[in-house]
Amino acid sequence: MPGLSARSRVPERVARFVAGHKWAAGPTLVSTLASGIAAATTLVIARGAGAAAFGRFTVVLTIALVVTVGMLTSLHYVMLQELPRSKPERRPALMTTALLATLVVSAALAALGMLTAPLLAPVLNVDERTLAYGLALAASMTLNQLAESFLRGLKRFAFVAGLKLVIAVGYLAAACFCLLVLGIRDAEPYVVALIATNATFALVAVAAVEVRPPAWSARLARSLYRHGGYMTAIAGLTGVLFGVDVIFLNHWAAPADVGVYSVYNGFPKRLMGVVFTDGVGLALLPMMATADKPLLMRRIARLVPAVAAVTAVFAFAASTVFFLLMGDDYPYAPALMGLSALGIGAHMAFNLYSVALSMDGVRGAKVLICCLVVGTPFALAALAACIRWQGLAGGLVGFAVANLILLAVVGVTTARVYSRAMEGAA
Repeated sequence: MPGLSARSRVPERVARFVAGHKWAAGPTLVSTLASGIAAATTLVIARGAGAAAFGRFTVVLTIALVVTVGMLTSLHYVMLQELPRSKPERRPALMTTALLATLVVSAALAALGMLTAPLLAPVLNVDERTLAYGLALAASMTLNQLAESFLRGLKRFAFVAGLKLVIAVGYLAAACFCLLVLGIRDAEPYVVALIATNATFALVAVAAVEVRPPAWSARLARSLYRHGGYMTAIAGLTGVLFGVDVIFLNHWAAPADVGVYSVYNGFPKRLMGVVFTDGVGLALLPMMATADKPLLMRRIARLVPAVAAVTAVFAFAASTVFFLLMGDDYPYAPALMGLSALGIGAHMAFNLYSVALSMDGVRGAKVLICCLVVGTPFALAALAACIRWQGLAGGLVGFAVANLILLAVVGVTTARVYSRAMEGAA
């Protein structure tokens, strides 16, 4: 009705959105369950293998997460954007070009990593074998994410959710077999199992889509890499920023401290990632993509304190549950968990800004990159100083401080940029 205010029309818009996205309910629940099982498997490994072995597992995973940025170069984001709006006859060329280009880049980076291993391994405070496992895991994760983007870009949400669930259950079964039957307390078999499950997912997913090697196009490859350039810069900066804490801790603390830190900080962060990716990814992102961006940023600025507080409370409360399942290698300290919850809350608030800016195309990507360039040196300095000073506890303090710095920079910058945009539009 003409007399209705914008505020009174909000429930109506929400109702229309929910009615139009009922199709997402089943895949979202199954995908969330799969991610939850994968997170639970990490806890099973942490408890069964012990803090020292889990610390080595965490170091390998951290190396892989950072290297994946270079191997993947954000082509999975490009696929999520290009496949839905491309004509059916063009999609095989898109997927084939992305897959073959990624295989070449991944192989080249893995080879370069091994050639420079005598230099890299001492810098990372790991042996060359650990570095090799990190590179292999990165390659498997890269193919996994790219193959998943193929299925999501083709809107095969039910298939990808079911496949993720089967793979997650398989990984949990393999971990339980290694722990309970074989009694393995070393990190390497669990890394190998993770590589195998990632590769299996990628093979099944690629087999389910139209990948045709003759459809490869060098011109299309250049176009795809240009498209993913901004997102790769963002992923590189955030990958280093949110992964270097484990590298610093591995350098200045014992392996067992790395394992304990991963339970205090890494597991809650992954748990929030499940909620953010599987919940926000299918529900909130379409709304963000079509929303008025200056107005969206103003609303996010108002929501940030509540998002941070709710996330911190949830992380702290959840910790009392999963720490009951851990052994004596992981002593529970409410003060340490409080520090972790503070950092996780700030991290989630920063991620909310990050996702919203990513939905604003080139303008949002440039704003986010500028914020990261400005804030990262201060965040890294604070993180390194805290870890060198207090080890495990310092890592939790440093993670919180780093995220608060980034949150302050992105909050101030977006307020200035998008307030000008509103004034210009007016």
